[in-house]
Amino acid sequence: MSTNFQAVAEAGVEALRRGDAHAARDAFDRVEAAGQGTHQLRLLLAQACMMAGDAEAAHRALDKVIAEEPTNLYALIMRGDLLAGAGDDRAAVSWYQAALSQAPRAGPLPQDLIDTLRRVEAEVARTGGAFASQVESSLGAAGISIAEVGGRFVEALDLMMGRAQVQLQQPTNFYYPQLPQRPFFERGEFAWVAGLEAAAPAIRAELEAMLASETGLVPYVAADPDRPAKRHALLDDPRWSAFHLYRGGSPVAENAARCPATMAALAAVPLPRIQGRAPIAMFSVLRAGTYIPPHNGMLNTRLICHLPIIAPPNCRLRVGNQVRDVEQGRMMIFDDSIEHEAWNDSDSTRVILLFEIWRPELNEKEKAALTALFGAIDAYAPVEQDQAGA
Repeated sequence: MSTNFQAVAEAGVEALRRGDAHAARDAFDRVEAAGQGTHQLRLLLAQACMMAGDAEAAHRALDKVIAEEPTNLYALIMRGDLLAGAGDDRAAVSWYQAALSQAPRAGPLPQDLIDTLRRVEAEVARTGGAFASQVESSLGAAGISIAEVGGRFVEALDLMMGRAQVQLQQPTNFYYPQLPQRPFFERGEFAWVAGLEAAAPAIRAELEAMLASETGLVPYVAADPDRPAKRHALLDDPRWSAFHLYRGGSPVAENAARCPATMAALAAVPLPRIQGRAPIAMFSVLRAGTYIPPHNGMLNTRLICHLPIIAPPNCRLRVGNQVRDVEQGRMMIFDDSIEHEAWNDSDSTRVILLFEIWRPELNEKEKAALTALFGAIDAYAPVEQDQAGA
């Protein structure tokens, strides 16, 4: 830029500082008309136009910036401000959200931009609340009770409002396509559940004997010298421990001998049989005040089953967007390939009997094929230790 136009631009900046929108706009227009404009000066021109009440000119000034720098945070926010000023909150929010999603990737930000992003975040929340209230009011006027429609509709609203994120199967090792995306399955869908729940008192007696001695417990997440180090908050931490009954497809003889009633109860459950892999079954011991952070299981071809044997209050399990209380003696069945986490916010230990079953949607031919496939995989290289469930 020539010295003359540099001086014109500086005069425009000074006019903005003293609140003279018309003088500022005139200066920046002269620079742009001479072909000496920059994106920074176009942003200032848009600001001057906004101050002068000329939204159309402000949009024109932003158009070139956004066309060439679609992630420019100032331009995105200013476009949102213009639309909000015109009363189009929904369109404004789309630009604000674009800025908010881009901001974490933009590196260190100046304080003025940080403050502006906080304002934008608050505006998105306010607008979202107003939109939610309007939608819920309209549904009520149409005779729709959201609670009565049920969980899927509630979750759809939460997703639409930005109160939740889409949670899908994301197994870490093997994905089998076209299986329903269901976080939880209900107890009544499985005929064997009632019998296993009835055995809970006998299982608890064996469990309490094991806990009294504490022999046989190992950290649930353990380092494997043959694999890269796991990144897990509870790695080798005894606050989350396991007492293995079946491991890698075979009974753990010493532990199984101490729990004959538990092993008999599991014998009535249709456990998968895959050499070197399945069944797996264990007592999962979560000590007081321990939190299991979000994670995904290895496979989506199985479901994880929890029978809470010792379940103090304030224990919870989240799978996807659903959070359920852990209730003693009441089976929980879920897809652990969907992100899940667990809390023991009580002052005592939570213990569940954990095992896996085939997904009910798989037919017998698929189960046979998958069993052969996993055998072929394991013949090529030893299977990674399975960190099932929570």
